[in-house]
Amino acid sequence: MAAGAGGVTIARATLDDLGFIMATERLPGYEAFVASSDETVHRARMANPRAAHFLAIADNRPVGFAILRDWNSPDGITLLMRIAMAVPGRGQGTAFLRLLIDHVFTATACHRLWVGQFPDNTRARHVYQSVGFVPEGIARGNVFLHGRHHDELILAILRPDWEARRRG
Repeated sequence: MAAGAGGVTIARATLDDLGFIMATERLPGYEAFVASSDETVHRARMANPRAAHFLAIADNRPVGFAILRDWNSPDGITLLMRIAMAVPGRGQGTAFLRLLIDHVFTATACHRLWVGQFPDNTRARHVYQSVGFVPEGIARGNVFLHGRHHDELILAILRPDWEARRRG
C-alpha cells in the first residue's frame, strides 16, 4: 500500500502480530484511553470477516495498529474500534489514520466511518478532526470501562466528506 508521511504504510495484521497489538494496547498510560482485549477475543475478532486489524509499518516494523468493526458491512457503516501507536507524538499516528481512512473508502463501499473517544482526550480529538472526522455529539454513559460507564464523543467522516478532501 502507498506510503504516508514519515514513511508509514499500512498492512493487514495477522495472528503473528497479536503480540505487538496486545503489548501496544497495554502500554503504561493507555489504560485510560485505549481498551484492551485478551488473546481469545482478538483471535475470534481476526477470524470474523466483519472485523479487520491493520498495522502501521515504518522501517519494516510495526509501529501501531487499528481495529475496525463492520469491515465492508452491507449498510456501509464501519467503526474504528481501536487505534494506538507504540510511540505517540511522532506524527506516525496521523499518517497511519489518513492511510487507513483512504483504504476504508477505496477498498469498501463504506459510507460512514465513525469513532468514539473520551471527551477529555483532546489529543485524539485534534488528530481525528485534522484528518476530516466531524464531532457529532456525546453519547452519555456509552462505554463501560474499569467498572464504570463513561461518556463518549462520537466523530464521523462520510464518503462525500472524504471525496471532497481528496479533491482538494
